[in-house]
Amino acid sequence: MKVLGCLDIEVDTSLPAERVVRVLDRLPQQRGLPKQLRVDNGSELISAKLLDWCEEHRIEVVHIQPGKPQQNAFIERFNGSFRREFLNAYLFENLTQVREMAWLWRTDYNEQRPHESLGNLPPAIYRVKLENSSYDCLSLREVDICSYEWQNTL
Repeated sequence: MKVLGCLDIEVDTSLPAERVVRVLDRLPQQRGLPKQLRVDNGSELISAKLLDWCEEHRIEVVHIQPGKPQQNAFIERFNGSFRREFLNAYLFENLTQVREMAWLWRTDYNEQRPHESLGNLPPAIYRVKLENSSYDCLSLREVDICSYEWQNTL
């Protein structure tokens, strides 16, 4: 499985299940829905709201084992890049600034930044090469491609 970019990014002081579902509701407009959702055991990812949403959309939910982040290695790699290249690289003045800059970072990550796992192509270019590709599994974690819980440290 190859990660074909950051599908969405949500930044706030907390991200309950309702917010995760709202982000997932945006996916069909972008790439369609995955067949499987791989998640850790964060409270928002084991909630009835998320599980009901997945059942309604016929998406299999796979929970990784507690304490086994390697079972979600692709998102762990993404989280490390996001933390190193974005969160640890800037001092933010407010949540609005974080949101705006996160969206710009996401755009660069998807459209400009070469990815070694994709033959040093950005995901947007790699995806064009795959023509009509679909993704089978979406990986989520408390800190993930769909949401990032921003710790207000100002």
